[in-house]
Amino acid sequence: MKHTRGFTMVSMLFILVALAALGAALASLTQRQQLGSAGELAASRAYQAAFAGLEWGSMQVLRVSPPPAAAPACFATRSFALPDQLSDFTVTVTCTRTPGTGVVTDGADSLVFYEVVATACNIPSAGACPNTGSNERTYAERQLSRTISR
Repeated sequence: MKHTRGFTMVSMLFILVALAALGAALASLTQRQQLGSAGELAASRAYQAAFAGLEWGSMQVLRVSPPPAAAPACFATRSFALPDQLSDFTVTVTCTRTPGTGVVTDGADSLVFYEVVATACNIPSAGACPNTGSNERTYAERQLSRTISR
């Protein structure tokens, strides 16, 4: 009988170690899934923020209606925070007029083209996007562009 003492303790110790390893693996898996879901949500919100910036930039180009020969120059690059549900995102909107200050003619039509680019991010650098130096796991950024003719 003396030889069988302690055998149950070794078995229980093995089971406890195995259950602890399983618990650690499940905790790691759960954390990865939560970070993945949070990343997808941030990416979706960044897209919506960039789209809002693109709409704002388009409105800046289209709100004045002079003839194409007198079409205005582009607005200055602007960065701003968004309200409400997108308040943790900043959008930087740029505009480029092509061809420079000229007008393109297509038959009887005279056209001026504007390229509007909106970049949205949740961790701006000096108040503007993109943040090229961010290594944060939660950093989300989207860039959208649109060409407008007048």
